[in-house]
Amino acid sequence: MREILCWSLAIATTFLQTTEAVQLVKRSTPAVVGFELERKKIVNPVDYDKRRQRRQNDKPKVVNQVLDNEKTLYFCNLTLGTPPQQLRMHIDTGSSDLWVNTPGSTICRDRRNLCEVGGTYDPQRSSTYKRINDDFNITYADGSGAVGDYVTDTLKFGGVTLDDFQFAVGYQSTSREGVLGIGFTSNEVQAVRNDQPPYPNLPQALVDAKLINSNAYSIWLNDLDASKGEILFGGVNKAKFHDSLKSVPVVSRRTGYQDLAVALTGLSVKTADGEQRFPSANFPFSVVLDTGSSLCYLPNAIVADIYDAVSAVYDSQFGAAYVPCDIASTKADLVFTFSEPNISVGMDELVINPGPNRNGETLQFDDGTDACIFGIAPAQGSVSILGDTFLRSAYVVYDLENEEISLAQTRFNTSDSEILEIQSGRDGVPDATGVASAVSSAGITPTASVQTTLTPISTATVGMDGRPVSSSAGAVPTMKPEYPLRMFAGLAGAGIVFAAL
Repeated sequence: MREILCWSLAIATTFLQTTEAVQLVKRSTPAVVGFELERKKIVNPVDYDKRRQRRQNDKPKVVNQVLDNEKTLYFCNLTLGTPPQQLRMHIDTGSSDLWVNTPGSTICRDRRNLCEVGGTYDPQRSSTYKRINDDFNITYADGSGAVGDYVTDTLKFGGVTLDDFQFAVGYQSTSREGVLGIGFTSNEVQAVRNDQPPYPNLPQALVDAKLINSNAYSIWLNDLDASKGEILFGGVNKAKFHDSLKSVPVVSRRTGYQDLAVALTGLSVKTADGEQRFPSANFPFSVVLDTGSSLCYLPNAIVADIYDAVSAVYDSQFGAAYVPCDIASTKADLVFTFSEPNISVGMDELVINPGPNRNGETLQFDDGTDACIFGIAPAQGSVSILGDTFLRSAYVVYDLENEEISLAQTRFNTSDSEILEIQSGRDGVPDATGVASAVSSAGITPTASVQTTLTPISTATVGMDGRPVSSSAGAVPTMKPEYPLRMFAGLAGAGIVFAAL
């Protein structure tokens, strides 16, 4: 299993300034809570990502929340209750509640033992359990959901103990493993659905317990095949990114801040021959930086342009795009612009080789060309998301208290470490500079839908689904499409399991 390191800085911290980089303050030995993480196989990421799309217009009946039905992503080993009950939680920046199954949850009663790996929480076995109410109720775009109670109990992870920590217990659910949401507290179920005041979720609870002094964390996923990366609550690792961090505001909704979204202001394809920019009329629009999505989802017109440039064929039935595998070796980048910071994502990070199946068969186009899965899919009019196929190339600081996100180009495969505390206040993210006149508002879809033709970065002639193609490689790969999605393991959105050091 590939491993990733996760840290929680238990230190005094501050927040970032809007226009100037702060002077760095480094402790000789910063207080840190550490975790070991390992990657785990995933199943059908495209279908899973579809399931977790949120119904934005059905409030207050429907909540922005995540269920992990078919795929493993980031996981954290922790315990709940007294005596401790071990659970494996899906950690997710796109949600805000910690949510667990019980032994009697509908999905856990299945004779296939679906909840065996993730574990369950039995309130009756804990002497410190307290029930709050039965207001936990979430529904998703595919009709799936969960119903249960809000409770409090003792949470332990990585040597840290939080007493009377609030979370949710699902008695009816469609997720075999629980979710550890670390987003805005305003996106919690009780706040969105029931118009109740938010409660301290994990990042805020760490602040309230004085384990950290600022509600912020940074993420370094490293590259597609990397063995290590890290997540830091309360700090940044300066050795894990190039140059300096650039800070842009989180895009708010009319109801306030809920998603960890920023304005994407430009996109281009960069090769040795130059740079081709997408039409400016398509920008800006908001994108959610979401570790809970394995792929990226962008507006259809933009995705069609990208598919032309990378010679992709799209299978609308399964929502997956396929490209010749040799594109991964092409020296070309997609460059994402966020007012000022640019994040370059190489083709080798976007081209996912599912490998052979158990019979030794590989995914191929009709002409015998090896086919791979491409890490960007159309949003189909829904919210645009930059998932793990983007986030691996970016070092991201989520500053929840100041509603800002800081970005820098990641530094792949470095063992160097220089952990700095995030100081408390508006100027606290180390080595971060606020972007002057950064775009602070943007819709979820482009105001225009202008399509262009980009010069292909390879000689392949595969086209977008429904368009003419000039060779037999234009057909959808001959292996059943659901196979590579099931085998999409250890690659885009590869699951990660936290184990306390």
